[in-house]
This record gives sequence, C-alpha cells and structure tokens, in this order.
Amino acid sequence: MDTTPQVIIDDSANDPHAGIWFAVPGGFTELPIDALLAAPASPEADRLREALAPLAEAIPDGVTRQQFIAQLASGQQLLRALREVGTVHCALGVHRDDVTGSAGETLHSLFTVSWRDIAWAPRPVSAARAVATAEQHAHVEYLELPSGPASMGETVRTPSPDFGLPPTPLLQIHAHLPHPDGKRLAVLTLSTTAVERRAQYRAILHNIAELTSFESPLSEGQNKSTLNS
Repeated sequence: MDTTPQVIIDDSANDPHAGIWFAVPGGFTELPIDALLAAPASPEADRLREALAPLAEAIPDGVTRQQFIAQLASGQQLLRALREVGTVHCALGVHRDDVTGSAGETLHSLFTVSWRDIAWAPRPVSAARAVATAEQHAHVEYLELPSGPASMGETVRTPSPDFGLPPTPLLQIHAHLPHPDGKRLAVLTLSTTAVERRAQYRAILHNIAELTSFESPLSEGQNKSTLNS
C-alpha cells in the first residue's frame, strides 16, 4: 500500500476562519457529513449519491464494488456515533494493497477529524492525558509536530451485536493534537478493518498529523497542497 504523501487541494484551504488545516494523501474522497447521514429521500442524500458515483464507477470489479458499498454502510453507523462527540470532517479512503505477497486487493478506510472539549492544561499534558485512558491504547507515541505536542495510539474494537454491524475487528488509529488555547483537542482518526496493515495506516495518519496546522499555512499568493475543515 503506497503511503507516499501526495496530497489533494480543497477550496476551503483558503478560508481564514477555519480552526484547523490538514492534508490527506491521494486515495481519500471527502464525504459531506450532513449528506452521509441524510434521510434516503432528502436532497442531501441525492448530493451524496452524486459525489460517490464517480468513485463507485472507478471500481471495475463488481464484487469489490459491493464490498465498497457495504463498508460505506458500516462507516455511516460509525459516523453517527462519532458525530455525537464532535466529528466535523469525514473522508473515505480506497487503496490498492500493494504490500509484498498480497493479492492486490482493495482496502478501505475512514478518516475523521473531531473536536473534543477538555479542561485547560499545558499542551504536553493534554496530549499525554488523551492516551492515558481505560481504553488501553496500543503503540503509544508522543510527538513534537510542527503544530505542537501530540500523541498517537491505536485500539482494535469488535462492534457490539446491538449496533447491527458485522463482528469484524475494527482498527482505529488516533492522533491527538491539543489546540493552542489549551481548551480543546483535535482528534484525527483513521479506521479500517484491514487490521493486518496497521503499520501502513499508522504511517498515513502520521503524515497527515505532520501536515496539520492550527494556523493557515497559505499566505497570499502561495499554493500549497492543503485541506481544511
């Protein structure tokens, strides 16, 4: 799976009022959250189908296309829960598994950005607290990024039967970036059922975190590969 940080540009990168700016590698398609959770017959749902049509048509294999649709449905269930805790951005990743020895299958992931209100604390303390929870984060890292101190960790969860989701283990890799105001935390999350590719997905999220900023990286006249929400 190619983790080269080739990024795409979104028009919102020029919004001076955005609270966070970040970049995603190629292979990710932004999904409008309101449309993703819209009622089936609503105008928002129609816009979602229009946005997904080119992506679905680009998948030549019918079985893979059905897997993509099923993964999207699972992602909608997940997003409903994440929306309740401040999710503001969602992007669907479709990647060709090109790791040596693999069959070249298509892998899927869900990238989200969420805001979490926290009690004021120095930013290094907030970053450490984010992974010192009862969830028992694995592969914990403390980072000094261009945007400031941060932490990364990962969990593997199996959905409860009560949610109506397949009992497939879900890998979630989190990057916690305390805002300079010390009162909120940006949480970047990459979720996938391809648990065996955790190292590759960890590298992708690390690249995104490295390119994240709480100040606009675009000065007048510049054209950098940046996406914001």
